[in-house]
Amino acid sequence: MTSLWLDTCLPTPTPAGLPGSVDTLVVGAGLTGLATAVLLARAGQDVTVVEARHVGAVATGNTTAKLSLLQGTVLSQMRRHHSADVVRAYVEANREGQAWLLRLLDERDVAYDTRIAWTYATTPRGRDVLADELGVAQEAGLPVLATTETELPFPARAIRLADQAQIHPTRVLETLLRELERNGGRVVDGVRLTGVETGEPCVAQTTVGEIRAQQVVLATGTPVLDRGLHFARLEAHRSYATAFEASLPVPQGMYLSTDDPARSLRTATTETGTMLLVGGNDHVVGRVRSERAQVDGLVEWAHEHFPGLHLTHSWSAQDYRPAGRVPVVGPMPRSQGRVHVATGYDKWGMTNAVAAALTLSADILRGVPSDWATTLRGGLPTPRDITSGVATNAAVGAGLVAGWAGELTARAKGERRDCPVSRVCTHLGGILEWNDAESSWDCPLHGSRFDADGRVLEGPATRDLDRNDQDRE
Repeated sequence: MTSLWLDTCLPTPTPAGLPGSVDTLVVGAGLTGLATAVLLARAGQDVTVVEARHVGAVATGNTTAKLSLLQGTVLSQMRRHHSADVVRAYVEANREGQAWLLRLLDERDVAYDTRIAWTYATTPRGRDVLADELGVAQEAGLPVLATTETELPFPARAIRLADQAQIHPTRVLETLLRELERNGGRVVDGVRLTGVETGEPCVAQTTVGEIRAQQVVLATGTPVLDRGLHFARLEAHRSYATAFEASLPVPQGMYLSTDDPARSLRTATTETGTMLLVGGNDHVVGRVRSERAQVDGLVEWAHEHFPGLHLTHSWSAQDYRPAGRVPVVGPMPRSQGRVHVATGYDKWGMTNAVAAALTLSADILRGVPSDWATTLRGGLPTPRDITSGVATNAAVGAGLVAGWAGELTARAKGERRDCPVSRVCTHLGGILEWNDAESSWDCPLHGSRFDADGRVLEGPATRDLDRNDQDRE
């Protein structure tokens, strides 16, 4: 499975070796990492970005790439946990992230599309959720409008927000990469972080050696260092996207439903014409019977509602949902303020990633934090969030025990003789599940993923799977 974005633009860094020391080491060459690195390099810092695979390999290269302040049901979900001030701060953070990125694209003459964003509902329950989102969005100051007139080929109620944008995310990464290089920064790919000794300076261990840095930024989706216990406060989700060549007119807006399962729509323009992107079918990583069935379900739904489509691409992305729904951005606990994290975008990484970059760069440069950053950091977990976290961790523990029991049963039955690697996750020992859409081993506990040969694809794991030598005898 390859995304439309990675298939049509794969940003390649200028070859560079790993330096011995830098001002700031950024880990992860997605939108958060590259935007943070650009901001720091523009301020005169010596910045290196290390990427375990290639630029855009994980979330940014597999997003649906909507640069929108209308984000499905995010605001009403957040309002259940936090005050109206926190929600308004979240909207302002996303507004600044959106504006910063669009200014850069305008300055570098990189194309993007201005579109109306829509959140819609077709079921009674979905309409109730939609009404909640409308009220919270208006309370947060967004100029949203309610309507029953959409471009959809079926009846729906909707709220709309004009003047939003959709982007080609890997072309945006390519723009940021060149901007970083123009300002003296560098990206070194094929380098995985394995640990950090905090001090003055920090000593970062990687798969190709050590590098010293005054500051370290973990822009890796979920932090790959466990000292902040972020894995226990995040729920890893996987969702799917498909791209179709369209021979008939299709909706031009950016759509997301409040129904279950959700459906996402947007267009993209390629050399062959207009394409329709259909996404959805979210689930917790490793906790679905068949990932391939999720893709097939999107294809079936698309053909049912939009005739004349030809499937060209299908892919999936991983996102992390934080307790309380507010992204976690700032210094990592027990790091002396020298290791910084950004995580928990809950599927809205395009605006949140840049907002996080603005916050992290201000922290590192000892700038004055924005009002919205201060408010968001003050959005402490509520008792309900804490209770939810306890329940999540209990489920994790139960999954671990059940997984081990299943693993031992499988061994007794001799069902693992065709598996060349251990199914035990190298993070905290979860039992991996086979992903039949992407031929990967996925951890249902904290979302680590490995390819069929056991190599790490996504953290928090940093070590490949052990070889299953006993099974190969």
